Amino acid sequence: MTPEGHEKLQKELSHLKSVVRPKNIQDIETARSYGDLSENAEYHAAKEKQGHIAAQIARLETMLSQSEVIDSKHIKPTDKIIFSATVTLYDVDSAEEVTYKIVGDDEGNVKEGKIGISSPLARGLIGKSAGDEVAVKTPKGLRQFEIIKVAYV
Repeated sequence: MTPEGHEKLQKELSHLKSVVRPKNIQDIETARSYGDLSENAEYHAAKEKQGHIAAQIARLETMLSQSEVIDSKHIKPTDKIIFSATVTLYDVDSAEEVTYKIVGDDEGNVKEGKIGISSPLARGLIGKSAGDEVAVKTPKGLRQFEIIKVAYV
């Protein structure tokens, strides 16, 4: 996981613990004040939400405890594509230039220009260098790319 991804998960966890969960507890208390809990829809909805919040917190805590943060600043410069590389590609099929950063799977977001290390494209790029051409089998079919630039920022 990148340092940015790790920080994002820590902020999300902190927000859940310090804002979302206390608000949910308040919602439960408010719903309890309405009386009979057996027919109290607000109470049941708040309790259900409490379970979802607890599950999210547990998931984030597990991810953070099991993650390994890899900072590209500490990676010896190389011309080979590895984790945390920012890669500029020429998409032969669409005749467009695209740039992606290879990140942890939980950080992947194509709209932000980030692809998970286990994605078909990242797996096809790992170990390659600028100037190489790669054919990658994606969900949209076989795609051809030329690697223009590899950077670690």
